[in-house]
Order: sequence, then structure tokens, then C-alpha cells
Amino acid sequence: MSELFELLIGEGIEEEEEEFGWQERALCAQTDPESFFPEKGGSTREAKKVCLACEVRSECLEYALANDERFGIWGGLSERERRRLKKSAV
Repeated sequence: MSELFELLIGEGIEEEEEEFGWQERALCAQTDPESFFPEKGGSTREAKKVCLACEVRSECLEYALANDERFGIWGGLSERERRRLKKSAV
């Protein structure tokens, strides 16, 4: 029974690492997080510049859309831009 439990737990951890492993490779994890959550009316230019060079940009955007992230720059898009994208996809 113990081995089965450990096997199931191990599979769950692997699935979670696979699902969220992209976050470890994200360039934003290596930069100032405040630039990705600017105050209302603040510039998003620097955050979007980082996103353009990020290898996991599409995974990030997919995560934000799937989880209805309402704040910050995700996958190179602001909340308003993500909302527009969702509306155009419907």
C-alpha cells in the first residue's frame, strides 16, 4: 500500500511540475515583479519588452486566459488586451 501511495504522489508531483514548470523558465521570474503589475495608468512597456524575449510567453498567456488573471502583464498582454482577445475568440 505504501509503494502505491508513493507512486501516485510521485505522478501527481510530476504532472504539476510539467504543468507549471514553464514558470521556472520565465524571464519575469528573473526580473523586477513590480514592472509586471504597474499601477493604474503606469507603463507596461518594460514588462512587455521582457515578454517578447521570453521562451514561455505562450504558456504564460494560456495560463492567464485559463485562470482569468485580472491583473498584470501575462504572456505580453495587459488585462485589457487579454479581455479583448477572449471576446474576439468567442
